[in-house]
Amino acid sequence: MSAPEHPTTTTSGPEWAPDSWQALEAAQQVEYPDAGELRRVLEELRELPPLVTSWEVLALREQVAEAQRGERFLLQGGDCAESFAECTSPVITNRLKVLLQMSLTLVHGLQLPVVRIGRFAGQYAKPRSSPLETRDGVSLPSYRGDLVNAPAFTAAARAPDPQRLLQGHAHSSLTMNFVRALVDGGFADLHHPEYWDLSWVEHSPLANDFHRLAEGIGRSVRFMETISGQRAGNVRRVDFYTSHEALHLHYEQALTRQVPRQEGWFNLSTHFPWIGMRTTELDGAHVEYFRGIRNPIGIKVGPAMQEAHLQALLNVLNPGREHGRIVLIHRMGAAQIGSRLPALIRAAQDCESPVLWVCDPMHGNTETTGSGIKTRRFRNIMSEMEQAFDVHSANDSRLGGVHLELTGENVTECTGGARDLGEKDLERSYKSTVDPRLNYEQALELAMLIVRKYNQAFE
Repeated sequence: MSAPEHPTTTTSGPEWAPDSWQALEAAQQVEYPDAGELRRVLEELRELPPLVTSWEVLALREQVAEAQRGERFLLQGGDCAESFAECTSPVITNRLKVLLQMSLTLVHGLQLPVVRIGRFAGQYAKPRSSPLETRDGVSLPSYRGDLVNAPAFTAAARAPDPQRLLQGHAHSSLTMNFVRALVDGGFADLHHPEYWDLSWVEHSPLANDFHRLAEGIGRSVRFMETISGQRAGNVRRVDFYTSHEALHLHYEQALTRQVPRQEGWFNLSTHFPWIGMRTTELDGAHVEYFRGIRNPIGIKVGPAMQEAHLQALLNVLNPGREHGRIVLIHRMGAAQIGSRLPALIRAAQDCESPVLWVCDPMHGNTETTGSGIKTRRFRNIMSEMEQAFDVHSANDSRLGGVHLELTGENVTECTGGARDLGEKDLERSYKSTVDPRLNYEQALELAMLIVRKYNQAFE
């Protein structure tokens, strides 16, 4: 069954409005000391231009629908939490290079077009397990991302500041505009894959493998141009979409708009917002907010998710059973995916709601070393990814994407991988303020594993 070109039905049941979530309990929200200042900032946000457009949102919905039918593969990747300080051209460019290299590896190996979604241009808010952080007997508000406060452990830095909502919009706009300029300007041109090289990985064990792949594709493109006598213009650019966890509901509401010649409401802070595991309560504010927007939406699914709860979420968030609407991002951990995922797959199948299953092999495999450093073992990430393909294949399902935390910087945050990083290496270049990320080598190695397992599962 093909996806509707312009789906319009999203809500059913009680009347919905962008602020209807405010009547419900809202988890993971921020208590600002000055409610008047928050109100003034939100009024200003409502007048600012949106960060994305409705037609881009609808184009992504169509691509997600194609991925649901097995006609595309979704690649979502980027920082665990962006920082205002890293809104710089080198950081953005390197992140884009990694995603381009991974997507080229996937396109070539899977023989499928790839939906490219960056965890950037808005990933400035993070959920916390506790509202307070205590160090040496001193308790301060937890760091909730640069959209809310700063990571330094001082009372001034940790105080929630509404002005940061405006800064978040500005930094998201700068990031998105730079990405658009790079892509539209030919940065992703297959004639010049050398543009994608990262200077610090020239001696990487995987660098030569990627260069051979890129050169082979480049020769194929030039051959086709020679035969046709025309330049292959559609290989000069690619579509890139943005995503973030829509956690801070006041911010998301301020950027939720109606547009001419389209029905309904769009979250125009991002193309693809998702609901985190801590905010999936059926009677909670986040589910209520997501119920009414027309964007494709992601739902994080963890090992504690019950089958009945998943089905209820699908019924509330996609009552019309629309294609291209729902992406289920499972994050089980290597130790639990085999026992917990099959029942959830069957529950979604019984619900008859079109979904795209995506594997997040990162969050379920986080651990802390003896010296107190948060990390992830690459072998556990690889194991969860491999098991995900096997579980879906065994349950008459299709794994259609991957969701990763990664960076183009020379970090040592996850152990293992091509250079076999150990615990001592973590202290060498650990930059993340929240969760550990894959570096270039680990990300590209994972892309190669995905190609192998996908072809084994679905050949």
